[in-house]
Amino acid sequence: MQTRPMPQAASAPPGDDSPTVAAPAAGDPPRTPPPAPPPAPPPVTPVAPVLGARPQRITVTRVAARRSRDLTVAAVRRVNAASRADGAGDSGLAHVLWVNALHTAGDAMIAVSLAGTLFFAAPADAQRGNVALYLLVTMAPFAVLAPLLGPLLDRLQRGRRWAIAASLAGRAALALVMAANFDGLWLYPAALGVLVLSKALNVLRAAVIPRVVPPAMSLTSANARTSVFGLVTAGVFGGVGAGIAAVAGFPPLLWAIAVVFGAAAVLALRLPRHVDVPVGEEASDLLTTTMEIPVPGRSGRPRVARSVVEALRNAALLRVLGGFLTIYAAFLVQAAVPGGWARTLALGGIAAAAGAGSFLGTAIGSRLHRAAPDSLVLWSTVAAVATSAVAAGFPSLPVIALTAGVAALSAGLGKVSLDAIIQRDVPGAQHASAFARSETLLQLAWVVGGGLGIALPAGSPALAFGVVAGVLVVATGLLAWVGHRGPDRDPAEGRGST
Repeated sequence: MQTRPMPQAASAPPGDDSPTVAAPAAGDPPRTPPPAPPPAPPPVTPVAPVLGARPQRITVTRVAARRSRDLTVAAVRRVNAASRADGAGDSGLAHVLWVNALHTAGDAMIAVSLAGTLFFAAPADAQRGNVALYLLVTMAPFAVLAPLLGPLLDRLQRGRRWAIAASLAGRAALALVMAANFDGLWLYPAALGVLVLSKALNVLRAAVIPRVVPPAMSLTSANARTSVFGLVTAGVFGGVGAGIAAVAGFPPLLWAIAVVFGAAAVLALRLPRHVDVPVGEEASDLLTTTMEIPVPGRSGRPRVARSVVEALRNAALLRVLGGFLTIYAAFLVQAAVPGGWARTLALGGIAAAAGAGSFLGTAIGSRLHRAAPDSLVLWSTVAAVATSAVAAGFPSLPVIALTAGVAALSAGLGKVSLDAIIQRDVPGAQHASAFARSETLLQLAWVVGGGLGIALPAGSPALAFGVVAGVLVVATGLLAWVGHRGPDRDPAEGRGST
């Protein structure tokens, strides 16, 4: 019987302590080697702590700061998107909007600086003289040049963005002059130059907007959007300016104003080139016709549609009331309220009511697409005059604040209605000239109201509001009677594209 040989262990070299493996015999099935164990993870080297470092803890302050930053970024993106909506970003309207926003922001800061230096920082008996001097040196040259400014803008067809940039740069330079001569005589002519350039820039802006209106938007909506953004930035930067003046003084505030105007000038240079390219524009006789004395039954027909003239006159009456309230309210608060926080809160409440009314009037008016603008501007004037009559009967600070709010709301509705009527009844080729000249007349009307605020006594608010209400009632009635008795407008005359 033949026997199988026993398997032999593999020979190992001497000194090898590894286990021996028996060689498989012939005919045995192959054996699968056992799986290799997984590799051990690399050792973790401990990191030495940095000397003095502490783990950052989550605190309420850090969470609030992070949340505020996120909300601010989201708000900026939303505002930027709103400024570019409806094709405004492509047409160039968004650029004009932001230039105007910085312009009105600088105006608000200038108002804070002048109120704290030239006017209400003086003794009480000298304040009326200072404010009268302010109106005289600011608006007298502008009033003299107003009849010439319209024709000048009609001829200035190819350099309006450079004119806007130059006026803003000039305001920045004059703000630096005011800061360097804070206690000197050069403060007054520099302030005069800053304010006159502001009025000229408002007229230039009104002439530029018709050139950048996108196809999907009307002139009324474009003007309303520009006004709303300007009101918001004026409110924000006015508060910022008051804070800078309270903490650091007025010279640093004027330096900040120069920075704001300088940024606006740089942005104005980036306006689209078609701002300087006239496309068949013509001059308008809006200012001349409106300032003529209305005579019932006169022969001949007006050079501008009667509806436009009546709307502009009603809007001018609203500006007269606004100028009166702006100047007179400051004197009234100073005479009736003791100094300190009470006076500041009273004046701030009236200003807040006026700002809210102006914002709501512009926003609401731009959305009333089905309302007849002719009736809207008339009823806005009636509401403002009626409220001023109520203030004459009940002269108290809450009623005056309400009057300021209603007057600003009516002025906003009246301006939007006037823009709609100009767009409807003025030929498209005359839009730029008509808007520029209407803005000129509205600013002159504000000065007339400011003069009434200086002339009427602050110690007798019933008398002051009674006089103003009486003047406005007579003027409104006269305009309504002349409009009713006057010749009808030719339907084919002055009809522009909508």
